[in-house]
Amino acid sequence: MKKIIDYLLSGIYLLYFGLVLVVFHLIQVICFNFFSRKTHQKSVHWLNGLLLHGLWLLGTRLSFKVKEVLPTDRPVIFIANHQSMFDIVGMIWYLRKSYPIFVSKIELAKGIPSISYNLRKSGAALIDRKDGKQAIMEIAGLGKLIEETKFSAVIFPEGTRSRTGQLKQFAVGGVGILLKKAPHALVVPIAVQNTGKLNPTGIFPLSSLEQLSWTVLPSIEPKGKTAEEVLELARTSIENTIKTGEV
Repeated sequence: MKKIIDYLLSGIYLLYFGLVLVVFHLIQVICFNFFSRKTHQKSVHWLNGLLLHGLWLLGTRLSFKVKEVLPTDRPVIFIANHQSMFDIVGMIWYLRKSYPIFVSKIELAKGIPSISYNLRKSGAALIDRKDGKQAIMEIAGLGKLIEETKFSAVIFPEGTRSRTGQLKQFAVGGVGILLKKAPHALVVPIAVQNTGKLNPTGIFPLSSLEQLSWTVLPSIEPKGKTAEEVLELARTSIENTIKTGEV
């Protein structure tokens, strides 16, 4: 019975999902070209807020917790585990006051209404995994951007999604570049839970009645620490939260 419900509710949500992407693509173009960068970013926030809360159509429960107040007077580097594309939807909405900008694979910058446009215009680091030099330059550019604007960067050190929820190895390279180019940044880990259960086999069908959570964990002051030390502290914090099942 649940499988039938999943197919039915997934169809309804994905129609909603597609409509929101198409409408907000036009809204983004107008905001970016006729208003300001911040106006464009706010349209992206609302885009993702609608995509996120549309999951209520699936009976999805959403949880967001913050362990400490996030700063507004310095850039932030968010380090998160990665399970699903819905990780990003939640972070853009819940962390909107920090203006999160992502490290993303370059393939996503074309062909997807709203999403590709935002990646191209937001200052995201669009990396080609086959071109190490290009990836370094892109991430360095993002680091400089958040240092100048006091916005935030989001990076998934696992590189690829973990469908099982088990953490993969965290790669230090991207985090190290961001720390070098944004020396005043604070590092904040985020534990993402259960988003992989929402779409375990792809975008269709989605699984109904899941509980998704994003937990912003205590910050890590990177000054006096190596990038490896910072990353290990972040990974341990995320892993401990996932193991306890706190949502």
